[in-house]
Amino acid sequence: MTEPKQPALEQTDAAPGGTAQLAESQTSEQKTGDRSVGQVQAGRAAQQQGARPANPHPGSTQSLLTVIVFTIFVITFIVQAFQIPSGSMENTLLIGDFLLVDKLHFAGKDGLQHPVLPYRGIQRGDIVVFYYPVDPSQFLVKRVIGIPGDRVHLQNKIVYLNGAPLKESYAVHTGRNYDGYRDNFPLQTDRTGNVDRRWSSESQQHISHGELVVPGDEYFVMGDNREQSADSRYWGFVPRASIVGRPLVIYLSVKGEAEAGSSNDKLFHSGQMLAHLLQKARWDRMFHMVR
Repeated sequence: MTEPKQPALEQTDAAPGGTAQLAESQTSEQKTGDRSVGQVQAGRAAQQQGARPANPHPGSTQSLLTVIVFTIFVITFIVQAFQIPSGSMENTLLIGDFLLVDKLHFAGKDGLQHPVLPYRGIQRGDIVVFYYPVDPSQFLVKRVIGIPGDRVHLQNKIVYLNGAPLKESYAVHTGRNYDGYRDNFPLQTDRTGNVDRRWSSESQQHISHGELVVPGDEYFVMGDNREQSADSRYWGFVPRASIVGRPLVIYLSVKGEAEAGSSNDKLFHSGQMLAHLLQKARWDRMFHMVR
């Protein structure tokens, strides 16, 4: 006898089981694929971040910018360094002196008193740094002799202020030759050709009874080395607005000679000359207050 065939239940039962396994396998592959895509995207993001690396020292950059801004502020409003190239202010200032100029002292209006800031008006005898009236791109340094309203004249090299001879312990006379215009200003005519043309004609408007009268908001200045100084006798008054400040301290002094071919009185920024410092330094003048 032939045995009856069994129904193919196992195949029917196996089919759902196989379908379930296939579905499980597909789900696992999808998850694996999703993870792979996420890893690729994460890797790309990391590469993009690597292309723009973060600043490893953000604090250093900020500190450098702070120093630069502070330095610019100090130079603009408080102090500035200059170097003396000529002997027109000897013996107060020597060739090769490096100065710090106080720009705050005269920043206020004349006569203004401030409870905190050290403002005060410009006085006779003050040493000032200012823009050269003939060429404002240059700086000069001189001593204030006459303030607005003063009457000034020279007689045999002696300065007379408001009719009385001026006592000047700082003045130096090194020239032996006689110059009528220089030594008896403004009574005689210049014959050297050193007087500025504008000032030669303008000065006549300010002369009264043989004396030069200083107008408002302007100053008459001279170098301490009287025979070696091109000053207000040769180019006129200094406007109040042109005054930058006053020399405060000599922070360095180097022996040297006046530069050949340079103007007698131009100031140079101190960064231009520091060669042979140790050999030529005048150590006794370092940190000397300028008066």
